[in-house]
Amino acid sequence: MQKRQFLRTLLATALIGSATFSLTAQADALANAQKNGVLRVAVPQDFPPFGTVGPDMKPRGYDIDVANLIGRELKLKVEIIPVSSTNRIPYLSTGKADLVISSLGKNPDREKVIDFSIAYAPFFNGIFGPSDAAIKTAADTAGKSVGVTRGSVEDLEFSKIAPSTATIKRFEDNNATISAYLSGQVQLIATGNVVAAAVNERTKIRRLDTKFLIKNSPCYVGVNKGEAALLAKVNEVIAKLKANGELNQVSQRWLLAPLPAGL
Repeated sequence: MQKRQFLRTLLATALIGSATFSLTAQADALANAQKNGVLRVAVPQDFPPFGTVGPDMKPRGYDIDVANLIGRELKLKVEIIPVSSTNRIPYLSTGKADLVISSLGKNPDREKVIDFSIAYAPFFNGIFGPSDAAIKTAADTAGKSVGVTRGSVEDLEFSKIAPSTATIKRFEDNNATISAYLSGQVQLIATGNVVAAAVNERTKIRRLDTKFLIKNSPCYVGVNKGEAALLAKVNEVIAKLKANGELNQVSQRWLLAPLPAGL
């Protein structure tokens, strides 16, 4: 019995020590990065224009630019870690990355697991159309034809606010919706800003200007729970990049549009 009690006590002590070490190590992410001179950042590898592989086989995109700007401001070398949408948060929570900059949206479930910076990139569904179209609100689409991809978020959300005289034309996929707009079958389209940016990058015919937002879901940098120092630094850097215009330049480069007011 004494031997069993001794083993239980030994095991409990080891577990407590291990947990304390783990929490301490996790809570020192900024200090560890500064000590090693390296900031490990998880970024998307298959979601242009936020992250993809360029012709030189190197990662490129909005999120990669932001990662490098944060590293520059913290005076740290950036180690880029390509991830998918399914493993980006596990990479952070298991200590394989210090930050996740991967078109990450905020929701209550994710907030239970990790912390979020202030927003650094726009991500929204909206109404898009020609630059000379005087469309600022849903009411302005009265009498207009609007193309949407059937069953998409923008289809569901725009249907809630569209005036009765707006004609909603539904197509089976994004390509068909875009083709309908470019060929003049519809006057406007409801889609995502990322889709619009990709279209504008490929063609100068009937370029897509943002008219108004339907649903806003900006992107945030993901940071592990308990990393107050690192989170504060990241927020400081993002605020600086907004103020000096560098983040706007990143948006213009990859999204072909300025940062929205109030981001």
